[in-house]
Amino acid sequence: MPKLRISEVADLLGVSDDTVRRWIDLGRLPVVQGDNNRKAIEGHELATFLQRQAEAPDAGVTVARSARNQMKGIVTRVVKDVVMAQVEMQAGPFRIVSLMSREAADELGLEVGSVAVASIKSTHVVVEIPEA
Repeated sequence: MPKLRISEVADLLGVSDDTVRRWIDLGRLPVVQGDNNRKAIEGHELATFLQRQAEAPDAGVTVARSARNQMKGIVTRVVKDVVMAQVEMQAGPFRIVSLMSREAADELGLEVGSVAVASIKSTHVVVEIPEA
């Protein structure tokens, strides 16, 4: 089992040694005795810590957004495979289809009947003129 020195952990995470020590003092990173009786972090403990850090933080209140087109609707179909999910929504007369990771669909709890908001931003939009 690899044991990493505090300075190695700091380098890997792009933070200072003092930040790593604070996390240790706060109990966020468990330590073990490393070489020369110095504090060390086991590799699997660091991996667990990083996974917890990567969980979506509370986004807080959104005060601005770059996507201009938002449509509230209801989820009418969800098709999931191992990696991806196809989510269909009906927003008024508009059918919206979104492809996303299965993980994202699971985290959002998307299922038929869920109310959701589709935020649409695209650099490629096709505009057509219907026959009169």
